[in-house]
Amino acid sequence: MTLNVKKPSINVDGTFKKGNVQSSLYVRDEEDFCPECGAKLTTDSGRAEISCSRCGLVIDENRIDMGPEWRAFYHEQRDKRTRVGAPRTNTIHDGGLSTVIDWRNKDGQGRNIPIKNRAQLYRLRKWQRKIRVSGSGERNLAFALSEIDRNSSNLSLPRSVREDASVIYRKAVNRNLIRGRSIESVVSASLYAACRRCNVPRTLDEIASASKVTKKDVGRTYRFLSRELNIKLAPTSPSDYVPRFASKIGLSTEVQSKAIEIIEKSSKLGLTSGKGPTGIAAAALYIASVLLGERKTQKEVADVAGVTEVTIRNRYKELSEKLDDFKW
Repeated sequence: MTLNVKKPSINVDGTFKKGNVQSSLYVRDEEDFCPECGAKLTTDSGRAEISCSRCGLVIDENRIDMGPEWRAFYHEQRDKRTRVGAPRTNTIHDGGLSTVIDWRNKDGQGRNIPIKNRAQLYRLRKWQRKIRVSGSGERNLAFALSEIDRNSSNLSLPRSVREDASVIYRKAVNRNLIRGRSIESVVSASLYAACRRCNVPRTLDEIASASKVTKKDVGRTYRFLSRELNIKLAPTSPSDYVPRFASKIGLSTEVQSKAIEIIEKSSKLGLTSGKGPTGIAAAALYIASVLLGERKTQKEVADVAGVTEVTIRNRYKELSEKLDDFKW
């Protein structure tokens, strides 16, 4: 293959200029360098070629653009010109591919629907909801995924956790693991597993409180799903709970760092083995707040962590005695 050498004219603003045509230019990844002079390569999307920014050597030309045929120069213009919908999602029973009639009484141009047509629109919306779900299986799946979305909102969980919980629930349905168990308990167990897998720690008490299912049922169903679906998860670290607990009671980042340091030292000495991670995190936060002069009462910390004051006192006593030789 023969490499053609071209010396394009480059404007000050970082664009190529060829006659009356101006095209965008951007520097490629750092590992892409010119074989002749070693300078970084640049991609000119307008001329569909890759060239060296220093010597002008053309590495590749007539490249195929896999993007849309239209161009957009700002975000609002991109939104107006795009012709595709949202990507597929596991949080909706049909993958988000079906049509939804919006609840707002407006047409495609944003104008209000006339009052005389609103009754017809209401009936269309009602029938659209019905035909989206066919059969009891899809109806139960739709209900379960809506419960995952509702509980995730109550727990302020990110989108990635909702997607993962929906995948776990779908796998349970496909393996026929729902039989004999309530939808709510399987939903809660799926959410708990997703939280742990995505490193977004939530306690069993928090999951149970949001879903109105007992903690015992959530734990039992979670262990069953983990065994049947081969979900392998590492034990939750007390450090994972520190930032969330600290922000809820208004402790500074210095206190958080000190609490994590206490937890790490305690872990090296084996003081956290067999202890609940929330209790260790709460005690470490309490100790750190006292040491750095941002003292909070044991009750305040206990309420945020979902443990008792007795638990904090016991963990505080254990940690303070064993870590007495360390420089706080």
